[in-house]
Amino acid sequence: MRNGERMRRRSFLRRNASALVGLAAGPCIVPASALGLQESVAPSERIALAVIGMGARNRSNLPHFLAEKDVQCLAVCDCFADRRSAGKQMVDGHYGTNDCVATRFQEDVLGRDDIDAVLIATGDRWHSVLSILAAKAGKDVYCEKPFSLTIAEGRALVETTRRYGTVWQCGTQRRSNDSYRFVVEVVRGGMIGKLHTVTAILGGWGGNGAATAEPEPDPEVFDYDRWLGQAPWAPYSSVRVRYWRNHWDTGAGVTADMGAHYFDFAQWARGSDMSGPVEFEGSAEWPDGGFSNVPFSVDAQARYEDGVRLLMKNGAKGVRFDGDGGWIHLTDGGEITAEPEAILRERSAPRVNWAFMGGHVRDFLDCIKSRKLTRAHPEIAHRSHTIAHCVNICLRLGRKLRWNPETERFVDDDQANRMLCRAMRAPWQA
Repeated sequence: MRNGERMRRRSFLRRNASALVGLAAGPCIVPASALGLQESVAPSERIALAVIGMGARNRSNLPHFLAEKDVQCLAVCDCFADRRSAGKQMVDGHYGTNDCVATRFQEDVLGRDDIDAVLIATGDRWHSVLSILAAKAGKDVYCEKPFSLTIAEGRALVETTRRYGTVWQCGTQRRSNDSYRFVVEVVRGGMIGKLHTVTAILGGWGGNGAATAEPEPDPEVFDYDRWLGQAPWAPYSSVRVRYWRNHWDTGAGVTADMGAHYFDFAQWARGSDMSGPVEFEGSAEWPDGGFSNVPFSVDAQARYEDGVRLLMKNGAKGVRFDGDGGWIHLTDGGEITAEPEAILRERSAPRVNWAFMGGHVRDFLDCIKSRKLTRAHPEIAHRSHTIAHCVNICLRLGRKLRWNPETERFVDDDQANRMLCRAMRAPWQA
């Protein structure tokens, strides 16, 4: 049963239950607290949530969902036993119960009819696969970024969620941040003149080692095969697990990691959410030997059809917009500077840290009920992630590439187009 249908059915049952109660000798009221829930929201109106992936990101995300009174978390899932246990403790501690189910099998979560939505923050290789499987299982999805390893994965997710009517939100929470919205309004309002350059400063990157084969752990302690997912099989190595973001098989480096946020910001401010640049070029510094094979530093740019350039480099995280009449710069901590300074005097510039989540979580939950598109819906997320993947392909090939945002193909470049997708290892595929 689809989530919207399930929630409409709950509403129908509630209305009819009220009518039946009215025929009885007196009202029969069961408070939500009797079911282990906050009293302010009836059980029939609550969104039943499960969490897949209990690493650092979801340990940060989950409290924001638990704080919402119309959410009830029923289950946590992870390949690591200690993370499963920690997730269950977090949920049970919040509700004062022992009811949260902990499992390493995502099938146990996606197969449950009583779960409306899933919160996904696994390794990048699992994000699109799990999102698609969840959509097919009738669940709505909040998924962390980067949500795809290839452009083809992203497009498949867009089409699948559209087909199944899934409410899907990308974890690019800056879309719901007042500091970022302020900058967007300044740029779109022409307060820096005509925009000509956006500079995304992606931070630093590193981490390497020799991925020497080691004895594979007991799957009950750490299910390595499931953790590896769609990626090509490789012998277990603690280095491989620790630095998974630094290998093309399992991650995509800093360009996709921070680029998923900053390229999305650039697209938003330009009003080009449904399109993208047409040309990519640049260079990178690569790790010298060892397991890691993604760029550790980048000096790249993308060009839009109208001539606006999107520059990418390493340094203190933030994004700067330059126009012919001034500039505005936002740091990751939410500090805004601008020229002319009058931009900041004319209106009160907010200072909201990048980690603020409340508005983004609330938008997702409200859209589950309304069945509307979220602020970071699949098409928007796919377009910004496509920029990151195009940059990576350009850097790997070491040459300029031309891109057609409408056909989502590189222009006259068969070699680059072969990198739009890749085979997924069975059975860990959507």
